[in-house]
Amino acid sequence: MEFKTTKIPGIIICEPKIIKDERGFFTESFRKDLFEEFLGKSIAFRQENLSKSTFGVLRGLHFQIPPHSQSKLVTVVEGKVLDVVVDLRKDSKFYGKNFKIELDNISCKHLFIPKGFAHGFVVLSKSARVSYKVDNYYNKESERGFNFNDPKLNIDWEIDEKFITQNQKDKNYPHFDNNYFF
Repeated sequence: MEFKTTKIPGIIICEPKIIKDERGFFTESFRKDLFEEFLGKSIAFRQENLSKSTFGVLRGLHFQIPPHSQSKLVTVVEGKVLDVVVDLRKDSKFYGKNFKIELDNISCKHLFIPKGFAHGFVVLSKSARVSYKVDNYYNKESERGFNFNDPKLNIDWEIDEKFITQNQKDKNYPHFDNNYFF
């Protein structure tokens, strides 16, 4: 497994080695020991979530506030998504900036998102299954989010907004207003 840092410190792209043969392929999709060695610290994932969505479904932008904030390790097991994170760390020079990457079931890449970031994705394929491990349990009272199309964030979701589908909760999230920080 190879780990790559991104322009925003803390966000890590995990690229597994894929072994292909006449049967298909094999990969170690996660290795705790190698990941912790790269991170330089221990991480204990406590919950794993799986979602299935169709083209244009946008889930996000979500996060949990302390003490229930979560680091996430996101991967796509079927289909393709545009995965987006926004830096909410008060002292970061990237505060309010976003990072995005296409994740799919062909590359088998994972995206590690540390605490202090909002996270969301939009489905670019006919359907997608997204799996993510988190290092803290879900806590309804700590859940927060903000509007995906806030002009301050200027996120290009790579599909026309008329094709985007959200649930009512996500539609009702406020715009990003510089009051979100860790």
